[in-house]
Amino acid sequence: MKKQRQFCLYCGEGIIKKHEDGVLRDFCPACHSFFYVNPLPVVSSILDSEREILLVKRDRPPSKGSWCLPSGFAEAGESIEDAALRELEEETGIKGKIVRLLDVDSYKSRFYGDLLFLTFIVEQTGGKLAAGDDSAKAQFWPVNKIPPLAFRPNRRALDAYIKSKRDYWAIFDSIEHADKKKLQPGVAKNSLTRRLVNVILKNKEEIINQWMEDVAVNPSTIEYHSVERRTLYNICDKILSQITLWLGGLYDVNRLKSFYTKLGRERKKEDFKISEVLSALSLIRKHIWEFALAQDALQKNLGLYMTFELQRQMTIFFDLATFYLTRGYEEK
Repeated sequence: MKKQRQFCLYCGEGIIKKHEDGVLRDFCPACHSFFYVNPLPVVSSILDSEREILLVKRDRPPSKGSWCLPSGFAEAGESIEDAALRELEEETGIKGKIVRLLDVDSYKSRFYGDLLFLTFIVEQTGGKLAAGDDSAKAQFWPVNKIPPLAFRPNRRALDAYIKSKRDYWAIFDSIEHADKKKLQPGVAKNSLTRRLVNVILKNKEEIINQWMEDVAVNPSTIEYHSVERRTLYNICDKILSQITLWLGGLYDVNRLKSFYTKLGRERKKEDFKISEVLSALSLIRKHIWEFALAQDALQKNLGLYMTFELQRQMTIFFDLATFYLTRGYEEK
């Protein structure tokens, strides 16, 4: 159990309880000082390698012997991102970089009191897997065999991560299954599709970030300038997910019609100008294409035929999305 404060750290007088702003707090009657107890920040990291998640086995209380994400307290004087990467390296030997913040969750610990868990998605940049001082073992676990986790916020964040990846993984499973059948007409097509999808998935975060920077200042999307970055991220992430599903043959015209017709109705109800919604949509297409060309991903790695195929598939997708979005606006 977390120990309670008994004496004033300034004068040594006994602590009493007193209400301030409707909250019962520790109070020193001699110093006339209130003591505030704020949630402690805890950082966790999700590192995914080929659908296996890096976990550590705890070597000390609380929950000694249980598995969890690489986690620990942020220290004074360091950024929350630096804290996440430091804990990752200390507990697993892996050096990484932050991809993005995934989840924030409140948690009450019998050991430490109120905690605030911040979970980041990270990518490995170096290091060698080895259990650190705070962990008995560090190991990658398949996403379908994750053991019970010590902390609820870890489970919640990991569930959210797996859910966000489910569509992408389904694409590759479908393609891989088709390839193994050795059907001659499908082999080339599936090989092409895999590589096209991989261009988008591999660079998804950079594409989204470039689009967010553009749509937040572009004069053709003024109404998007005040939209929160998390909301913008989710918009672009959803559409990129649809495009990869489309390329993999898992997102048909009926689903596309249903989604964008509904989106058109929603944006109309929110008083967004149709011109701005269509502009935001077209900017996503622009940044997929510009990023690929800037990285030479199409010219050098995919070849001319694949360049034309990606352009053709994207044209069909965005033409249909634009058509049905406009339909949604026209509905009474």
